[in-house]
Amino acid sequence: MEAPHNITLGAENFFSWKIFFRSAIYFLIGLFIFLFSVDLMVSSLHRLGGTATEILSSAASNPFLGLFVGLLLTALIQSSSATTSLAIAMMVAGSISLSEAVPVMMGANIGTTITSMLVSLSFINHKKEYRRAVATGSYHAFFNILTALILFPLEFYFHSLSGLSHFLATTFFSLPTPTVQENFSLMGPLVHFVSEKVNQAYWLAGVSVLLLLGSILFFRKVITGVIGVGSQEKFHRVFFKNEIKSFVWGLLSTAAIRSSSVTTSLVVPLAAQKKIKLRQAAAFILGANIGTTISAFIASAFNSNAAIDLAIAHFLFNFIGVIFFFQTPYLKTIPYRLAAGLGRLTLHYRLAGFLFLLVIFFLIPFFLLYLSR
Repeated sequence: MEAPHNITLGAENFFSWKIFFRSAIYFLIGLFIFLFSVDLMVSSLHRLGGTATEILSSAASNPFLGLFVGLLLTALIQSSSATTSLAIAMMVAGSISLSEAVPVMMGANIGTTITSMLVSLSFINHKKEYRRAVATGSYHAFFNILTALILFPLEFYFHSLSGLSHFLATTFFSLPTPTVQENFSLMGPLVHFVSEKVNQAYWLAGVSVLLLLGSILFFRKVITGVIGVGSQEKFHRVFFKNEIKSFVWGLLSTAAIRSSSVTTSLVVPLAAQKKIKLRQAAAFILGANIGTTISAFIASAFNSNAAIDLAIAHFLFNFIGVIFFFQTPYLKTIPYRLAAGLGRLTLHYRLAGFLFLLVIFFLIPFFLLYLSR
């Protein structure tokens, strides 16, 4: 009777190792595509030279416009990783400076919260669930908005965030300065080969953007399958024992998936159905905000000191926000109250959640961009 049982266990172990190695190979493939797409984007920006890069760089030259360009672009493509990687590519190409890229990164952090708000709208036909869903989804938005309200003026007047990130980058992560002849890029030879084959710079830019988005989606699919976040029951059982564990798991799972949009949007249905409390969901969301910064570090790998500067600024933005709104006794209640208040408002006005999404993510950015013409 023992033999069949041992055979079964052996088969299970074999398939577990098989899944692990397959996932590891997929992970390395996704990482290769991601790094290649960032370097290809840098090459395309160099070749474009005018029009497209001038439009983006001129918008980024105004910090307020840069903030809302980052917000709007991320809201449209629902990936702050892609927006931040684009900003890094433009910095490496010399199109924008660190102080111009930081507001774009701040806007991207706000824009990425649109996904959890969209998920909350799916509960609009269930009054109480809708209230809890909107409160949870909007907490992510309020947290990033409040963090930007504190750090954006400091960056605008004193360049505090860019200055601190540059100091840390040059102190701990400084790369050798490449010569003019040296192509200091991990994917240099392959990028050069593809750039030579694709004559049109716009086609090259389009291919790089598609590859970037594709690699991010590929990462999500691979890692979500490995850690089981596709199952809400398993997600709840493993990740929400207490606030500290929720924070740590939010950080680790988002760092693996490289998308806070995915992990935070999975929290919304759990909170809506009263499987977790808002404070548990909030701790996970704050961890996810730290975890999502891994994409900027990967995108900056072996590129330039300027790219590392922005990766550190991205981390500092979220880290300082967590210090304020997770550890500071009075301040930590502010995003809770705002989110809970918006949730209660939906009990009387169902469209309040939709109007919040429409105004914050689209009307205000479009209006300010229109005024700046």
